[in-house]
Amino acid sequence: MNRLTYFLLGALCLSVEVWGIAIGNWDVAVVGFIAGVGVAVVARLLYRADQCEGGEEA
Repeated sequence: MNRLTYFLLGALCLSVEVWGIAIGNWDVAVVGFIAGVGVAVVARLLYRADQCEGGEEA
C-alpha cells in the first residue's frame, strides 16, 4: 500500500468518525474508528510482508 492510498483511506475513516460525532450517531463514529484501526493494521502487515519478501526476518 503506497503512502497516498494509506493517507486517503485514513482521511476517509477520520471523516466518517467526525461525521458520526457531528450528527450525534455514535455507532457511525465507532465504525469510522474501527475502520481506521483496520487501515493501520493492514498497512503494517503489508509492510512486514514486504520486509520478509526481501530476505529480512521479522
